[in-house]
Amino acid sequence: MTNLGYIILITCGGLLLIVHRRNAPIPLLAGALYSTQGLSILIGSLNFSVVRVLVLVGIVRIMLKGERIRKGCMSLDHLIWCWACWAVLSSIFHDDPTSVLENHLGLAYDALGIYFLLRIFISNLNDVLVLHRAVIILLMPIALEMIYEVTTGKNLFALLGGVPEESTIRSGTIRAQGPFGHSILAGTVGATSLPIAFLFYKNERRLALLGLISSGIIVFCCGSSGPILTAMAGLGAACFWKWRHYLRMVQILSVLAIVGLALVMKAPVYYIIARIDLTGSSTGWHRANLIERALRHLDEWWFAGTDYTRHWIAYGVPYSANHIDITNHYIKMGVLGGLPLMILFMGMCAFGFVYVGRVLRSTRSDSEAPDFLMWILGSMLFGHAIAMVGISYFDQSKTVLYLLLALIGSAYAAIMTNREKAC
Repeated sequence: MTNLGYIILITCGGLLLIVHRRNAPIPLLAGALYSTQGLSILIGSLNFSVVRVLVLVGIVRIMLKGERIRKGCMSLDHLIWCWACWAVLSSIFHDDPTSVLENHLGLAYDALGIYFLLRIFISNLNDVLVLHRAVIILLMPIALEMIYEVTTGKNLFALLGGVPEESTIRSGTIRAQGPFGHSILAGTVGATSLPIAFLFYKNERRLALLGLISSGIIVFCCGSSGPILTAMAGLGAACFWKWRHYLRMVQILSVLAIVGLALVMKAPVYYIIARIDLTGSSTGWHRANLIERALRHLDEWWFAGTDYTRHWIAYGVPYSANHIDITNHYIKMGVLGGLPLMILFMGMCAFGFVYVGRVLRSTRSDSEAPDFLMWILGSMLFGHAIAMVGISYFDQSKTVLYLLLALIGSAYAAIMTNREKAC
């Protein structure tokens, strides 16, 4: 941990303890966005990143203040508990249970800690808007740094450690990554944050414009096709608000389109990923081939995951002798904990969409604003769902995903409670 790292940790941790409940997520998110993987405290074999320490501080806060989830637990809360429990339990079926258990405990700690702290801190729709205003502001310095990185080829966040000083260059394009573990993850955070601007377009247009510019800059500077597609997915979903009544028709047509492609394409339909290259330096073929190989070797990992995937593809990665580059978060869940972990994770995301749908179906004539907020949250989740086909979240970008799921859960509980009282 560097001196700058301690300053970030102490500042965010202190604020997390003393600010008002609705503002408590802001220092947690700031600590995640402005730290790197290199900022960590080692206690024996356990690795406590800035985010993990802040989660611990958050737990201390809620114990001291007696804070709890305002609207009670719901299905998504139970599902994430099941996912975390299987992540831990599945470790005993691996070749080195002790080492895998430490890794999976960290995975479960991150998810449960971030998710339930946000479920406790966010209790109404105004809290959601407060946090989203903060997201826009927090992304602005990162956008400026990534402009500097693209211009000079130097990453200022290297001062914190954990990221290279020299920016990655592929096919002549500098791929800025800021504080994140990879340029694609940086771009994904920016892309999935783009729909936030729609929430403030009517009443706070300057803030909305800043959000679009900051997030757009991050997507552009990362120099990767995946975040561009993610941005298109999220923005497209947000813009579909006016035609939301035709969503079921679009879903049916999408399924028919996939079936049609499967009938006419010589390769499996997911190989359409291999044909998408928006920057001239994409590796879509690897991502499509990964899906095929994972399906072919299903018998090796279906139950509780696998410790060896190096034979799936002819080429490996320099940082692991046992694995290939798992650039798919869903498959990553399968490698870690088998089909049960993958299905439970997909179920968590699916419940987010289910909650959005339930709010829309329960709409009242005077409740378009809450519906629109839920629609935007669903649009952001749709962006994540698309992004995870092409990248595995392994750094602080996980914080953004768990935070969004918690926001959807809290917003859903608040909206449905208010409508039940109004009946």
